[in-house]
Amino acid sequence: MTDPFYMVMLMENLGDGYIVWDKSATVRFRRPGRGKVRAEFRLSEETIEEIRAAVEREGKIEREFSVKVTDEGEEVVAEVTKLLHVRKKKEK
Repeated sequence: MTDPFYMVMLMENLGDGYIVWDKSATVRFRRPGRGKVRAEFRLSEETIEEIRAAVEREGKIEREFSVKVTDEGEEVVAEVTKLLHVRKKKEK
């Protein structure tokens, strides 16, 4: 349910000059998810600029993103942490 979202969002926002990989994920299940569940994925402009600046300084970075999966009653049923690898594309 949560796999591609942060990776795709970063790829779109950083543009063609960057490579973004999903490196790992951890899931902490808190309670059974009965019925419909949802998760909200947010990337601020500030976060995107921080990533750009860090990649410029360091060449590549790894960044964690967390999201909570909630049920219809807004109870947290799972917490997911994604580790993404970001670097600039090598020029040809």
